[in-house]
Amino acid sequence: MEKKNSLVVLGAHCGDAEIQAGAIANKYAKAGWEVTFVHLTPGEKGNPPHISVEDYAKQKIEEAEKVAKILGGKSITLDYKDAELTFNDEIITRVATLMRQLRPKVVITHWVNSIHPDHALCPRIVQAAQLKAGLPGFDLDGLPPHYYGIYHSENWEDMDGYEPDVFVDVSDEFDTYLEALSNYWFIMNSTSFRYYDYYKALGTVRGCVNRCQYAQTLKMPIGGNVRKGKIIPGLEI
Repeated sequence: MEKKNSLVVLGAHCGDAEIQAGAIANKYAKAGWEVTFVHLTPGEKGNPPHISVEDYAKQKIEEAEKVAKILGGKSITLDYKDAELTFNDEIITRVATLMRQLRPKVVITHWVNSIHPDHALCPRIVQAAQLKAGLPGFDLDGLPPHYYGIYHSENWEDMDGYEPDVFVDVSDEFDTYLEALSNYWFIMNSTSFRYYDYYKALGTVRGCVNRCQYAQTLKMPIGGNVRKGKIIPGLEI
């Protein structure tokens, strides 16, 4: 049986990957791709007053699994601690091993600049893991090497220098996306940020620019949108 194409959306906390690229992920899931949302931490430190950090971690992991199912994918939450992520060989190796298992064509993750240090670490980890997963000289549980592409997605906390390179029409997926997001307690109940309203409005604004009803955007790695050749791309001589 031929293996499906694989897409991974990797975020710092449960909820990040979905709000950033959940509609895009649903579009590819509907097209037959294997979609996986990877969360490095549950994002448990933002616990509401009525629930402990430990119980909120469990709640967010359960919410992530429900949201992923609605979007047509699966959810994997690693056991790192919210607001305590560090850039080291252990986490790079773990993510690289996971990428060899999932074998994505593309990994979508945070932009490189963020007001949240966990977010800013994600693209560094994904890029370092890209190298380690792709080089045959690294033995990672006996898994064959695998190299993947990287895109950055849009998050309200990561907007410093974020200018979209790619607009994706997600008009047909947006209602499913909003339904999925509504299953996260923090998205619907946060008193510090209106997540649901923001991402619904963002999809509308990006859709206006893309000449469609709703869109989500991606940014290529720095320098990745450079085109090299003898002519202007798209203008044949």
